Amino acid sequence: MAGARRRPEDEYDYLFKVVLIGDSGVGKSNLLSRFTRNEFCLESKSTIGVEFATRTLQVEGRVIKAQIWDTAGQERYRAITSAYYRGALGAVLVYDVSKPSTFENIARWLKELRDHADPNIRIMLVGNKTDLKHLRAVATEDAQGYAEKESLSYIETSALDATNVEAAFQMILGDIYRTISKKPIAGPEETNGKANGVKEGKTIDVSAAEGDGAKKSCCST
Repeated sequence: MAGARRRPEDEYDYLFKVVLIGDSGVGKSNLLSRFTRNEFCLESKSTIGVEFATRTLQVEGRVIKAQIWDTAGQERYRAITSAYYRGALGAVLVYDVSKPSTFENIARWLKELRDHADPNIRIMLVGNKTDLKHLRAVATEDAQGYAEKESLSYIETSALDATNVEAAFQMILGDIYRTISKKPIAGPEETNGKANGVKEGKTIDVSAAEGDGAKKSCCST
C-alpha cells in the first residue's frame, strides 16, 4: 500500500527460536506454513531433515522475530536432536486429535525434550486437526489434564482452517518473553538478542537424498 510505513524485517527486539516436535503426520509442517506464510498444503509430504521459517510480529509491545523449526518425527532422524534443540527458548509438542497414538507418544517426546533442551525452555502442548470433528479420538479434558500435570500450556488448533494457529504461537512467544524479561536463559548461545545469523528459508538436509529437503510452497490462501 502506497505510503504505508513498515519496519524493516531485520529490525526486531528479540529473536526467539521455537522447535516443533511430535510424531510424523500430526501437522507440524502445516502449522509452520500457516503461521509464517498463511498457507496450507493438503498434499504435503513428510519433512526430510530440518527446515525453518521466520515471522516478525508484536508480542506484548515488543517486536519479536520468531524462528520456528520443523523436523521429521521419524526415529531415523534422532541424530539431529542436540543441534535441533540448541538455543531453543520454546517448544511446541504437537499431536493429532484424531490419532490417540500420537497423543500417547507425547510423553516420549517430552522426555527427549527435557533430556536435550535448556531446562528453562517454555513448552506448549498442541492438539491439532480439530477440523476432523467426527474423527476426534482424544478428549480435550484428557489432554488438558496431562498438560496441567506436566506444567505445559495447552491449546487446540486446526492448521487447515487456521483455528487458533495465531493464538498458539502468540501464547508460546508471550510465555518466552515474560520468562526471559525476568531472567535471561543461560545457554551456549544467547538467543534473546540478535545473535542468530541464519537466514530464512534455509533447509538443512540430514538425509542421503538430494533435493528432497526443501519443500515447495503451495496452496496459498
